[in-house]
Amino acid sequence: MNKKTFLPGILCAALMLALPVLSQAQTAPLRIATEGAFPPFNQTTPNGKIIGFEPDMIAEIAKRAGFSYEIIAQKWSGIIPGLMDGKYDAVVDSITITPARAQAINFSRPYTNSISGFVTLKKGAIPVLPGADTVIPASDDAGMNQSLAQLKKAFAGKTIAVQVATIQADFLNKYLADVATIRTYQAGPETYADLSNGRVDAVMASVTNMAAFVDKHKESAAITGFRYSGGVLGVGSAIGLRKDEGELKTKIDAALNSMIKDGTLKALSLKWFGTDVTPAE
Repeated sequence: MNKKTFLPGILCAALMLALPVLSQAQTAPLRIATEGAFPPFNQTTPNGKIIGFEPDMIAEIAKRAGFSYEIIAQKWSGIIPGLMDGKYDAVVDSITITPARAQAINFSRPYTNSISGFVTLKKGAIPVLPGADTVIPASDDAGMNQSLAQLKKAFAGKTIAVQVATIQADFLNKYLADVATIRTYQAGPETYADLSNGRVDAVMASVTNMAAFVDKHKESAAITGFRYSGGVLGVGSAIGLRKDEGELKTKIDAALNSMIKDGTLKALSLKWFGTDVTPAE
């Protein structure tokens, strides 16, 4: 014990018990998990460094919220269970807020909008899908019915790749599994590898993630067809937290709100996505 401490031992102990959990934990860096394999949100360089929109965003949040942190690479399939088991303090991996996930964990305010769609090969079995990039919200019943009827014709007998345990997998299983083969993969890059090799006919993912792939394969691949938002696709990406991390959520939300208000989040969005996917204040 510090010899300059002059409070009686009992009073010191009482004060320590009264401190909020987060305040005690701030002596150690927060552990933040991400996949490191979902560009441009997060990706791992050859030397092992994790870069991307989310690492840049976390660095800015940490400055504004006043905490230190370390980023931990974690496979997507175990990222939410690991958070719930206390392996880390937060998860930042383009996790979309859905009712089912919100029952298990808490979320920060959203930091991106959530729109999903399809990418195909220009010389593949279905080079162009119907829809011309029209965004259909789940609340539009007529739009959903009409667009899905067209997609079912286009995807009949075809194979669609998707990352396992994602909102896109939920969408495909709900709406297109009766006409197409839905093939799941542990990591996003594996879906694009099989598309490039002709093993699948399309990939479904978030538009921002697909844009990173297409940007590197402009001659061979394209984002095409209807795009969707809402419903099983959620309301946007957010930072995942345990239910008992109320103080941490408050600090992160305040930092994100200030980043949206002053344009910092928009600048990061333009840097990594080439478009602004910032949600409303």
